[in-house]
Amino acid sequence: MAARLLAHEVSDLCLGKPPLKSLSTSATVRHALAALNSTHETHISLWTCNHQNHPSFFDRPIIDPCRCVGKISMVDIICYLCRQDSLTSPSAALDSPVSVLLSPDSAAVVRHVDPATSLVEAIDLIINGAQNLVVPISSRTTMNSKRKQNLQNGISIAPTTHSGGEEFCWLTQDDVIRFLLSSIALFSPTAAYSVEALGIIDSEILSVNYHSPASAALEAITASLADQTSVAVVDDDGILIGEISPFTLAHCDESVAMAIATLSAGDLMAYIDCGGPPEDIIRLVETRLKERGLTRLLDEFSPYSSSDDESSQSPVTVKSGRLSRSSSYSARITRMAEAIVCYPGSSLVAVMIQAIAHRVSYVWVIEEDCSVVGIVRFSGMLEVFREHLERMMS
Repeated sequence: MAARLLAHEVSDLCLGKPPLKSLSTSATVRHALAALNSTHETHISLWTCNHQNHPSFFDRPIIDPCRCVGKISMVDIICYLCRQDSLTSPSAALDSPVSVLLSPDSAAVVRHVDPATSLVEAIDLIINGAQNLVVPISSRTTMNSKRKQNLQNGISIAPTTHSGGEEFCWLTQDDVIRFLLSSIALFSPTAAYSVEALGIIDSEILSVNYHSPASAALEAITASLADQTSVAVVDDDGILIGEISPFTLAHCDESVAMAIATLSAGDLMAYIDCGGPPEDIIRLVETRLKERGLTRLLDEFSPYSSSDDESSQSPVTVKSGRLSRSSSYSARITRMAEAIVCYPGSSLVAVMIQAIAHRVSYVWVIEEDCSVVGIVRFSGMLEVFREHLERMMS
């Protein structure tokens, strides 16, 4: 059984995964926003070529130097729109090149790998900082049958197809953790040890006070996106109240930038929580934006249209892939600002299952009084499994 696990290649983990949706580096932030709003996926891959401008699949040149150079999500756009220059001139911000959303280390975060790359090699790449491993897969259909077009904006979000019918998928930490969980018996007794005993609780966390301006957490939100963690929302005694998670924000729409610019961290939690933002908080955001002279934001990103009839409910604006109001733009996920927690004595396998069940790559570690001890991340779990695999190979 151990030999069979060690023999697996990344191509084995790609079975059933859909081809990547792509966006060219020549696109703008506005293009990226349109593409994200027209898909249910939280990330879109960014490539050095423009697939939309290829005349047809069969007319492509034999050599296609196109490569994936990064990934973008709604969180990248929200954080970018929260910058002061973006708040004062949102239209200009949207017309900026999409490259402004890329982090300096984006090339290390997204790595191209061969389908024959071993499972152990893939784990090593992730431990060393890679978040997405781009793997070529065989095209099952022609490019034309896969292509989707945003008719209003003319933005292609087609699967990325190269010459010879080759498409790509990517593997994430979550994919590898799920794969290892299917063979968890091979990691006995390690998987039953507590996260404290294994030494994988990271005490260096990102946090913001419940009463602090949400904008004060902007740098932490950006860092948590890069680290695939989250920002703890705590009270004055360090008790965990909730979180501001990139996972949550990735399922929201761009209007959340207005909430971050005007609300406290606690109110932002209510804004992004299940069921959509309360009406009084929406009105508060609108009032504060007007007080600050940021009415351009309301024109560009208003999450609803004001109604003259106060007794009627505000209309719900439905976008492809997201709902921007009540019944919630994030109704398709079960949790929002409520943090997923475990205890220092929780076993590794229990924490793995928790994270996978809630589709996050981390779990907060707390004491019985809800004070924060630290955070356990997938990357730390993979280090433990890598050491165990090393012993299997010796």
